[in-house]
Amino acid sequence: MKLSSDKDTMAELKALILYILYKINKPITNDEFLKLVLTITDINYFYFQQFLLDLISAEYITSIKLDENTLYKITPKGIEALRLTGDMIPGILKLKVDKNFKNELNIIENEVSVSAEYIPKNEKSFKISCKITENGETVFEIRTLAGSSEHAKRIVDNWKNNATEIYPKIMKALNCEDDENS
Repeated sequence: MKLSSDKDTMAELKALILYILYKINKPITNDEFLKLVLTITDINYFYFQQFLLDLISAEYITSIKLDENTLYKITPKGIEALRLTGDMIPGILKLKVDKNFKNELNIIENEVSVSAEYIPKNEKSFKISCKITENGETVFEIRTLAGSSEHAKRIVDNWKNNATEIYPKIMKALNCEDDENS
């Protein structure tokens, strides 16, 4: 793939990356994003990373650092750029995205049925969200605050590793069931 001299191909692939993020409509990790892009086109890893950086520099995509992961999502400026350049994407690629993504996204969503994240509210307060999803729908979510990033990380890690034990205990407590009545 000789992209360095083919500006049309570069622009097309950048527009395709924006189109894919637009269709996903939620933050996604680099690995998940690359997997989805590779189901549509055979872009080389290094070109993908460079295009992603270019789109971030242009503020068409934003990146959010969360634990060890970086999540990407399209910005309003990116949506506008896609509106202006979307016709550069060949119809067959758009069709592939529209047709194949439902299956690919279901696979990714089912892989990630237990999730947790924390976001800094300020220097001494972190919002924590712990979830269980089934078929892309949130079936349980709990939110709380932590006083340090270390405490927030412990809660997130504990949820990710032990949600199958924690969730039934919470439901039992919510249902006012104690050990004597069980």
